[in-house]
Amino acid sequence: MASINHPHPVTLPNFANLGTILRILVLANVMGLAAALVIAPSLTQIWRALQEVSLHLQPVVLASLGLMSLVNPWLARLPYVWGAALVVAVVTAIAVGHEFLLAHLFQWEVKGDTGGVVALSLLASTAILGYFHMRARILSPAVTEARLQALQARIRPHFLFNSINAVLSLVGSDPRRAERALLDMADLFRVLMGNNRELVTLESELNLSWQYLELEQLRLGNRLKVVWHIDKMPKDALVPPLILQPLLENAVYHGVEPVAEPGEIVVNIYRHRHQVHLVVKNPCPTTAGRHHAGNRMAVQNIRERLALHFDAEATMKAERLGDTYQVHIILPYTRAKNEPRTLERADRG
Repeated sequence: MASINHPHPVTLPNFANLGTILRILVLANVMGLAAALVIAPSLTQIWRALQEVSLHLQPVVLASLGLMSLVNPWLARLPYVWGAALVVAVVTAIAVGHEFLLAHLFQWEVKGDTGGVVALSLLASTAILGYFHMRARILSPAVTEARLQALQARIRPHFLFNSINAVLSLVGSDPRRAERALLDMADLFRVLMGNNRELVTLESELNLSWQYLELEQLRLGNRLKVVWHIDKMPKDALVPPLILQPLLENAVYHGVEPVAEPGEIVVNIYRHRHQVHLVVKNPCPTTAGRHHAGNRMAVQNIRERLALHFDAEATMKAERLGDTYQVHIILPYTRAKNEPRTLERADRG
């Protein structure tokens, strides 16, 4: 079988992201502390050495972060090598300019020379960019793993067998519905086999989820009921691909299938200020202990992809509330460039 793995595109960190900013501040100050420990002549002089390092360090870090956040959309469009080189050059220029102001404008006695400032700036900025590059490489397998897990679920024998049988039973009585079901299956495989590394609109993820639920409805019939609360959903919000559909799949597989009576899945998607909330609730049968492990696997995978795309600005909480299992995702509201389309299936409840 041909591999469906794709190399992860190398990108600069999002300098407008709160998590990225906090990580840079922590890394820079850890480097500053290390420098103070090196230059302090004795243990009693560490605090004074740290103050001196902070005088040189903090203005450069804050000025660099402020400038990078302003030009972040433009930086994101550059190739990684050019963008990284520009970031390093800008940080170095700010550091040199700061030293010049300290020496000539504020008449501060500056130790060392310009060459040392340049070398330290190059080393520190390169190290921080290297950290973010390695972090992205560590988290990126979660994207491919999500696609593989979802594809494996799609080709689960009982799912395919029951779905195909359900389609065949409709060929004679309702050929148009049978044709639509086959198209839904084709669309699901197309998305799952694609390179799902870029953010997609919430609208497209919702359409994919509807297609999946239509197939499940064929075999589960009245046992599956889905209640949608999407009147306040921002259709143009950007989200990681395959973030809602796997949650619905878990809700069906772990909450509806294990019991004979009908099960209700509730989906609530809305925008509150600058955040998008996705809430999925499903029954949680007390006798189906093996299903909880499956829930945790999918939840952990989605949590890693949220961290990859949004860092600390996105959160995910999964918990059991009595006889209900709930997943609540909060992520920043990032709009797509194009105007949102009309939902293809907006007539659904």
